[in-house]
Amino acid sequence: MINYSIVIQSNHWPRRLHKVDKIYKKIIHNKKLFEYDKKVIYYFNLVLTNDFLIRKFNKLYKKSNKTTDVLTFVSNIKKNRVIEKHCDIMISAETLAKDAKKNKKNFYDHLTHLIVHSILHINGYTHNNKKNYLVMKDKEIKILSKLQVFNPY
Repeated sequence: MINYSIVIQSNHWPRRLHKVDKIYKKIIHNKKLFEYDKKVIYYFNLVLTNDFLIRKFNKLYKKSNKTTDVLTFVSNIKKNRVIEKHCDIMISAETLAKDAKKNKKNFYDHLTHLIVHSILHINGYTHNNKKNYLVMKDKEIKILSKLQVFNPY
């Protein structure tokens, strides 16, 4: 089961909310693409924020005093015999827009890529070495293609 919500923490997002919600639902409901564990209940929070707040969280939790486009946090909780994954995906509108423009990508395609990337992390994918990077990259490209987003690499 997948539960999800969207939290807005920045005035950069309200005008984009309708489109973001459509993208988020499309991604979340394509369960086959992400290899979700059927025994786990997922709780996703998409936190739409800005550079100031994402930098604050990056410094506090990742020990990096800089802005970033996305941060992903996961907590696994076991209640009786049920496992829950509580997942926060934080995205900064400012860095997302800057990176999309720099790389000549559509804002919403880049947003889709970041959400897909985060969900793959949540489901155990990493890019901590060349082999894992290539596996994750290939998976991202395949998923994005099914979501009608061109290869971002």
